[in-house]
Amino acid sequence: MESRAPNRLPFHRLAVFPVLLAQFIVLVLAALALWYWHGVVAGYSGLCGGLIALLPNAYFAHRAFRFSGARAAQAIVRSFYAGEAGKLILTAVLFALTFAGVKPLAPLAVFGVFVLTQLVSWFAPLLMKTRLSRP
Repeated sequence: MESRAPNRLPFHRLAVFPVLLAQFIVLVLAALALWYWHGVVAGYSGLCGGLIALLPNAYFAHRAFRFSGARAAQAIVRSFYAGEAGKLILTAVLFALTFAGVKPLAPLAVFGVFVLTQLVSWFAPLLMKTRLSRP
């Protein structure tokens, strides 16, 4: 019996790519708005907060959505668990590095843009090209 490798999709062809792109746009706009109205410290603090949200989400998307097809079901489940674990660890490490290494820092801007960037995920069904069919 032939053992086939699971189908792998390129990163830019993933269904979740528009969500990541929207998160990037939101974080850049929020960081620019903070920089314009509240100064340089708030601007780069907001940029750090947005990147803390975006980078782990991109890692999760790469790990979780790289397989497709019914034959890859076990690989899909394993990659979802690994992606979520990595996402949580990466988020914690990025927060720790930001608060330990970036001085001066505006914590409200960090958390504000982090939450704003994460909120983009709530609108993910509107941004994804492929629609999930209902049973």
